[in-house]
Amino acid sequence: MRFKVDMHYIVFSPVYLLMWLYTLITFIPWYFLTDAGKKKTMAKREKAKSTTGKAEGPYRCVENFDNLAREDFEGKDSLDKLFEHAVQRFGKADCLGTREVLNEENETQPSGKIFKKLILGEYRWLSYDEVDQIISHLGSGLAALGQQPKSTIAIFCETRAEWMITAQACFRRNFPLVTLYATLGEEAVAYGLNECGATHLITSTELLETKLKSILPEMHNLKHIIYVDNKSITRTGYPEGIQIHSMQAVQELGAKPDNLSIAVQRPQPTDLAVVMYTSGSTGQPKGVMIIHSNLIAGMTGQCERIPGLGPKDTYIGYLPLAHVLEMTAEISCMTYGCRIGYSSPQTLSDQSTKIKKGSKGDCSVLRPTLMAAVPEIMDRIYKNVMNKVQEMSYVQRTLFKLGYNYKLEQIKMGYDAPLCNLLLFKKVKAQLGGNIRMMLSGGAPLSSATQRFMNICFCCPVGQGYGLTETCGAGTITEVADYSTGRVGAPLICCEVKLRDWVEGGYTSQDQPHPRGEIMIGGPNVTMGYYKSEHLNNDFWVDEQGQRWFCTGDVGEIHPDGCLQIVDRKKDLVKLQAGEYVSLGKVESALKNCPLIENICAYANSDQNYVISFVVPNQKQLTILANKNGISVAWEEICNHPAMEKEVLKAIKEVAASIKLQRFEIPVKVRLSPEPWTPETGLVTDAFKLKRKELKNHFQTDIERMYGGK
Repeated sequence: MRFKVDMHYIVFSPVYLLMWLYTLITFIPWYFLTDAGKKKTMAKREKAKSTTGKAEGPYRCVENFDNLAREDFEGKDSLDKLFEHAVQRFGKADCLGTREVLNEENETQPSGKIFKKLILGEYRWLSYDEVDQIISHLGSGLAALGQQPKSTIAIFCETRAEWMITAQACFRRNFPLVTLYATLGEEAVAYGLNECGATHLITSTELLETKLKSILPEMHNLKHIIYVDNKSITRTGYPEGIQIHSMQAVQELGAKPDNLSIAVQRPQPTDLAVVMYTSGSTGQPKGVMIIHSNLIAGMTGQCERIPGLGPKDTYIGYLPLAHVLEMTAEISCMTYGCRIGYSSPQTLSDQSTKIKKGSKGDCSVLRPTLMAAVPEIMDRIYKNVMNKVQEMSYVQRTLFKLGYNYKLEQIKMGYDAPLCNLLLFKKVKAQLGGNIRMMLSGGAPLSSATQRFMNICFCCPVGQGYGLTETCGAGTITEVADYSTGRVGAPLICCEVKLRDWVEGGYTSQDQPHPRGEIMIGGPNVTMGYYKSEHLNNDFWVDEQGQRWFCTGDVGEIHPDGCLQIVDRKKDLVKLQAGEYVSLGKVESALKNCPLIENICAYANSDQNYVISFVVPNQKQLTILANKNGISVAWEEICNHPAMEKEVLKAIKEVAASIKLQRFEIPVKVRLSPEPWTPETGLVTDAFKLKRKELKNHFQTDIERMYGGK
């Protein structure tokens, strides 16, 4: 959503003139007190350059040009050593926090659906010393139950303190941890557990009852299930060969003197730390083999881009810990003495779906300083705030737009607008607690409009990151001082990036104005390939110097200052009947800014000459529009109404024209989906990436209809 304000009104507006006068009066002291000049110089400097002088690279960060970084703290070359180092430094300080559940209530919606609402208390904290003791007892308990060093152990659980405690216990005793997304379907979970051959599984009672119980007869290796909740479960209906324990019972077992004395076999840097199963956006999930030194190197690169990381920071953990972005972010925070408060997408803010009206969401109570988010969540925040702006009175809306545009101009010049921050954006900031000093976006490209919105309204830098599970989430991250948008920054100090020509797609290192090509990442953070799937390892290779590389399948462009921009993905490119190439990802990213669209999947057949789309509409906006058109029916009927399809197509064309999409890139037909796409529906991954195969199958009848039966 873009603001269109009468420039004549802006020039002569007393409010706008006041802002400029304030800027003029405060500019000099503010400029020096905030190091604005230094930040601007940092933003414009060369950040990475080619080691060969060639346009294709490889490109390295100028700060670590001669050698790639491998570890942050000398001698701390495995994950167990990293946490012990943190315990020695921050023992009594808060480490992991969980909110107490005071009450649960069922709330019936007008549609008849029942939603569980929570009333939550304050955060209860475990110190680094307390977490260290729990880890010791849990590790001993798992060993007493027969878990062997270098034998895999699986975790299938939601993001919570017990997840990270389990991971640290496994790292300490050299139990390779197999991670599975909590939203994976039964078939994918069964596939992963059978492939890894784990004998022990950590999970929650909810997942045990709803997803695991029915597939346990298929689990031929599983002997022990440990559930993390302080609940009792009925043992009937489970296979006889599987023992079920509470996490508390395993800790108590491990605290016994005989079990505490079980020898701890510490890992080597080259030992397997994690087998991380991807969320399966294309077919069955793949297990990525990550050794300790891979993660140490990747986190070294990530932490270098977060200035001032330390004990004064509070991080809010709510993204899936089975995703490399969240796992490395949390381990990095623990390494530097930050405290981590746990949350979930359903309890994050005061307006979240599981928070009872009038109660406080997790951000309001925790008031975090650091936060990671995927673009889907940021887009949701952006649209919610902008919808509220539209509901303001004319005067309030005009003041907000003036302040927004004024600060936008300041940010584009590398400056800030303290008066706007104080008077206009304080309430918006409060939605995330009011203390956020930096946000990190990963998982997918973030639109320029959403990035600017977060910069302006939440008054903090948004670092876009680029990386994959196969590179430990490390690749590039924008620097705090970089006020550009649409880019993902320069290579981290732990890796280098080069481009490979993709002639068929029209991307080469000789492209003007900047070299382009398929992105390859090399360095000590590149993982060891796919677990028991050597036939899939073609995208990994080792160069003459012994360095590992991974070919990402993404297409990038290197700017003159060495920063990377993601411009395409090979799998998202479709050649139309007339020969034009359409980037489906580019179309989706552009059209997500349409106020009527909550989510969108573009689709094209190579034997057709036009693009179609599937859209999850913004229910509030489309319902208002339907009522204006005299359509007062149930939500599902609104989505199936031809007139509403036309309205959404009209809005799509307006947005497409404003951002200058090519004619052949603009969807000409649309199918509206009344149900949102969530990881639970199986249509998107846990990082909210589209599962194109599943979406195609789901909308197959509509595809045939929109393509005239072909």
